[in-house]
Amino acid sequence: MPPMQFTYPFCYVPHPLCQLAAEEVKRVVRENAEWNAEVQEGKMLGVLVVEGGFLAAFSGTLCGKSTLPYFVPPVFDLHGTYFEEEEQRISQMPLGEERRKRSQELQNWLFEQYHFLNAEGKSAEMSDIFPEALPPAGAGDCCAPKLLQYAYLHHLKPVAMGEFWMGRSPKGEIREEGHFYPACQHKCKPILTWMLRGLDVEENPLRKDYDTLMEQLKIVAETPDFVVVDKPSGMLSVPGKDDLPSLQDIVAQQHPEYDGPFIVHRLDMDTSGLMVLALNDDTYKDLQQQFIRHEIKKRYSALLERPMTIGEKSVIDLPLCPNPYDRPRQIVHEQYGRRSITRYEVVDNVDGHALLHFWPETGRTHQLRVHAAHSQGLNNPILGDRLYGNAGGRLMLQADRLSFALKGKNHSFEINNLI
Repeated sequence: MPPMQFTYPFCYVPHPLCQLAAEEVKRVVRENAEWNAEVQEGKMLGVLVVEGGFLAAFSGTLCGKSTLPYFVPPVFDLHGTYFEEEEQRISQMPLGEERRKRSQELQNWLFEQYHFLNAEGKSAEMSDIFPEALPPAGAGDCCAPKLLQYAYLHHLKPVAMGEFWMGRSPKGEIREEGHFYPACQHKCKPILTWMLRGLDVEENPLRKDYDTLMEQLKIVAETPDFVVVDKPSGMLSVPGKDDLPSLQDIVAQQHPEYDGPFIVHRLDMDTSGLMVLALNDDTYKDLQQQFIRHEIKKRYSALLERPMTIGEKSVIDLPLCPNPYDRPRQIVHEQYGRRSITRYEVVDNVDGHALLHFWPETGRTHQLRVHAAHSQGLNNPILGDRLYGNAGGRLMLQADRLSFALKGKNHSFEINNLI
C-alpha cells in the first residue's frame, strides 16, 4: 500500500516501496562492472517512488559523469559547459586578486544556472533559497533534489522517497552498506524545504510524538536542591531549533518557585535515561564542578544491531568533532577532533542484539553512538540509531545509573526499563 503522505526527508523510516526500489537499484548497479567498481568505494543513491513506478539517482557524479542511463539527470549538468572551460583558464592564472575575482564570478554564474521547481509549479534560483549566505559547494547535486526536479518536469506524482548508501564508509564518517539516511541539513534542507511546497508531507515525527513524550517523563527523585528525572527518548534536554518544549522548560514550569532548574549535563534528544537538574545556583555550581572533575558516575546500557561475544570488554579512544556540512552528525577527525574515551563491556545477547554497558570518560556529543557505529570503534551501531545506523523504533541507548554527592550525602539512582 502506498503511504498516505509523502516522506519527511529529514527524519524517516523508509517505506517498503522505497526498500523494494532500492533493492532493484542495487541489482542494476552490481550488474554494471564500471558503476559497481566506483560505487564500492562509497556512494549515496536515492529512489523516488512515483505513481506507476520509481526513479533512481546518485549523488554528485558517477564514473566522472553527471548524466548516465537509468538514472535521472542532474538539475544542471556543468560538464561540457562554459564552467569547465573557464575553470581551466582560471587554474592557469597566477594567484592574486584577478584570479580570486574570476573564481567568484564563475561560482556566481554556476549558482545562477540552478533553478529548482516545487509541487506548486513555481521555480526558484539558488540565490532565492540561500539569500543570506553563499550556497555550499555541491548544493543541488544530491539525490533528493535531482529526483524531485525530474518528477516535476515530467508531471509525475511523488509518493515516497529515500536515500541509501552503497559501498565502503568514508573515512571519519559512518555510512553502512544498504542503510537509509536522512537528507543533509547543510546543503539539502533549504533546497528541499522549497521543493516540497505543494506536497502533502508527513509531519516531523519528532514533533508529532511530543505530547506522548511529555506523559512518559518520570520524576525519579525530588529535593529542594535537585530533581532527578527519567527522560524519554525523543525529548530535548534544552531548547532547540524546532521550538519543541525541552526538559528544562517542563521542569521550570513545574517548579516556578525555584531559581532553577539549571541543566548540569545533557542527554542528546534520542537518548533516554537519568538526568539531574539543579534547583538553585549553589547546587548547580557544586554539581558542575563534580562533572568537571569526573566525580559524578554514569553508566549507559545499549542494544546494538548485531550480537557480540559476552564478556568482551575494552576501551574506545577516538577524536570526534561535528560534521560541518551535516549537523548534528559527528565525525572522527584526527586533526580537528577532540579526544573521546569510552569503556565498555558486553553483558548479554538479547534476540540477536548485543547488550552492552558503557562508561564514558569524556562527554562528547553522540560519543557512544559514534563509538558503537564507527569502523574504528565497535563497527556495530546502536539499535534504532537514525543518524549512524538503521532508523526504526527508538534509539536503544539509556543512561541507567547516576551517582553523585551533595552536602555530604551520597545519592545513587538506577533504572532498568531499556528492554
